[in-house]
Amino acid sequence: MLILAALFVAGGLVVTMQIGPQRYNRAKYDSYECGIQPTPQPIGGGRFPVKYYITAMLFIVFDIEIVFLYPWAITFDRMGWWGLVIMILFIDTVFLAFWYVIQRGGLEWSE
Repeated sequence: MLILAALFVAGGLVVTMQIGPQRYNRAKYDSYECGIQPTPQPIGGGRFPVKYYITAMLFIVFDIEIVFLYPWAITFDRMGWWGLVIMILFIDTVFLAFWYVIQRGGLEWSE
């Protein structure tokens, strides 16, 4: 199956290169940044502000929280009070971390 998949990919690439339009010019190889001229980047690519990573991590944490909340809501009747207590502790822990990020200014975008 793996060989068949590799042959399919290779065949698709070869056919595309053979029958596709081949109009190469300088504009095609230029960088495109939403209609503005690209700015030169420092060697090594430069650094992103940490706030981007904090926002991404918060998204992942709350996404995982939703993933855990859905099955809990489906089986809530069978878990009883113990399931409710455990889920309240879980949600409290997540919101405690969120409160910590807000207090540290992790979501403030002004520099």
